[in-house]
Amino acid sequence: MPEGDTVWNTARVLHRALAGARLTGSDFRVPQLATTDLTGWTARESASRGKHLLLRLAGPAGEERTLHSHLRMDGAWRAYAPGERWSARPAHLIRVVLRSAGAVAVGYHLHELALIPTAEEESLVGHLGPDLLGPDWDPAEAVRRLAAHPEQSIGEALLDQRNLAGVGNLYKCEVLFLRGVSPWTPVRDVPDLAGTVALAQRLLAANRGRWTQSTTGVLRRGGTSYVYGRRAQPCRRCGTAIRKEELGERVTYWCPACQPERT
Repeated sequence: MPEGDTVWNTARVLHRALAGARLTGSDFRVPQLATTDLTGWTARESASRGKHLLLRLAGPAGEERTLHSHLRMDGAWRAYAPGERWSARPAHLIRVVLRSAGAVAVGYHLHELALIPTAEEESLVGHLGPDLLGPDWDPAEAVRRLAAHPEQSIGEALLDQRNLAGVGNLYKCEVLFLRGVSPWTPVRDVPDLAGTVALAQRLLAANRGRWTQSTTGVLRRGGTSYVYGRRAQPCRRCGTAIRKEELGERVTYWCPACQPERT
């Protein structure tokens, strides 16, 4: 599943392509929006909220609507120049096409597509915790929400978007390695929740604006992570083989020497 920084970057792609532009056509390829026509509407802005994308639109009569989408594991938005070949994904995966005089935005394999009044956005994203890359980021509130579930493993708690919005599996694994905390540690036993939250925010913010995600400071292939995606490879810190195992519904990578389980 894309991490919060990837969704933030995607929102910027849509914003640069469409913000301020009047739509000259739209094509929705999902049943619930199949008859929707946004021709004549103006794209005001594109924003992200955790892992949710919000494209805000203004209608000819002054009404305001938000096109909501979620990338989940395999969704993507791409922007093309008019007449440019759409080469990113197979055509049968296209869920929506938005056209303006200067750009064509194509949404592939999008999930949770919905067009709602902008004033009702909270009905779709109001359950989310503080957004690590949002203007209203509140680390104290994120810590409070995590601490409210003391028995839950910290690995699962960090992925729960109701606690803090934007952390995916990559950052979960990397943050816990850097903090020396086993993913199976109950939240109540994490030595410094505030430090864990602060590190997660710094890592996402450091990768904002680029597509190559790195927690090591290295951008070359094979050097971007400490543990994520490195099963059986030596730990960069101690040389112990990195392990991979399921935790909840997601796989987890960790170093058993650097992140010992507490007893």
